[in-house]
Amino acid sequence: MLDAVFWTTAGAVLFLLVLSGFFSGSETALTAASRSKLRSNADKGNRGAEIAFNITEDRERLIGSVLLGNNLVNILATALTTAMFTRALGEGGVAVATAIMTILILIFAEVLPKTYAITNPERAAGFAARPISVIVTLFAPIVSFVRILVRGVLRVFGVQADPDNNILAVREEITGALQMGQAEGVVEKEDRDRILGALDLADRMVEEVMLHRTEIEMIDAALPVAEILALCLESNHTRLPLYRDERENIVGVLHAKDLLRAMHRMLADGRIEPHEMDEFDILTVAMKPYFVPETTTLDDQMRQFLARHTHFALVVDEYGTLQGLLTLEDILEEIVGEITDEFDQDEEKNDLVADEDGAFTVDGAMTIRDLNRATDWDLPDDEANTVAGLVIHEAQMIPTVGQIFSFHGFRFEVMAKDENRLSELKITSLS
Repeated sequence: MLDAVFWTTAGAVLFLLVLSGFFSGSETALTAASRSKLRSNADKGNRGAEIAFNITEDRERLIGSVLLGNNLVNILATALTTAMFTRALGEGGVAVATAIMTILILIFAEVLPKTYAITNPERAAGFAARPISVIVTLFAPIVSFVRILVRGVLRVFGVQADPDNNILAVREEITGALQMGQAEGVVEKEDRDRILGALDLADRMVEEVMLHRTEIEMIDAALPVAEILALCLESNHTRLPLYRDERENIVGVLHAKDLLRAMHRMLADGRIEPHEMDEFDILTVAMKPYFVPETTTLDDQMRQFLARHTHFALVVDEYGTLQGLLTLEDILEEIVGEITDEFDQDEEKNDLVADEDGAFTVDGAMTIRDLNRATDWDLPDDEANTVAGLVIHEAQMIPTVGQIFSFHGFRFEVMAKDENRLSELKITSLS
């Protein structure tokens, strides 16, 4: 019978459906909302965003409270609807109540609110944050008990749940967003590479980007000052390491300006006497060499450069043996790409040449990271830093000219060698 009880019950069911939709939409909004955007809005004075940011700190407790509230209202609404239609239609009311509640809950308590929430997550999260924070506080004892029970059950099956585990790792979230943005054309490849390069500094070691010791331009400190001055003027570099007796024995770092200042002081009387040049000790104007271990991360080393007000370091291994040279510019190039000046522009830079068939001829000393950035490939650099190193690692031998290898979806052909060094390789993508 459609009496007052029927309509009162119907009104209660309608109210419960509204609550169910609120819980469903709140769950979607609070889990989909970007915490960085919530933090930004909170800093601008948005109280709702601040509450949303705080309650999403513990996502497990948040989701547990919302699901508890959602299940309570759904079950209660279904029970009332079943009782209402059973009273009005008899035993056939159960089937009618089931059909009606399935449609109502699906459309108005699930799809509709969740669609709105996923379309406007931050706005919806700010709106729902205040009442949801009250729900979380009220249901805290029950949710805590459920969490303990759930962890106990998972432990029985050998699954360890970490209560401090952050569901969304910030770094992976940024990386994924950049990759997706670049694929969709929203983010430029250069912008993606710069941001990812900055994020990678903490995971990359100085040995991966340093100039190898065989390529370091040095000056023998025992040479006459006139020769040292000539070598400094001929060099494209401002700072040059000084060695004594053997190249491993670095005794100082000569800055061209310091040497020129010393020469200028000698010219104070209009000329430089021969004995002045003979008696001049080059180490008096040289800087003390700064050594760093090869296992230092680029992020730490950049901070050290900034703290020491220098950007030139010599890299040594665990035995103190010279391995290479690192500058602040090398680190910055990992972020912004190749940096050239008026001297670099005069040099031939044909490290990467595209052939007509789509293959690339590269210098074996080219780093895998630079190759990946230039071609948008994804060659691994876990076991080797350079292209030549990757080929030797995979081949487990020193290849000869003309040998061809295929791995990681690419074809590598050795084009030229310099003693045991692979100086030129041709790489073709097999895809």
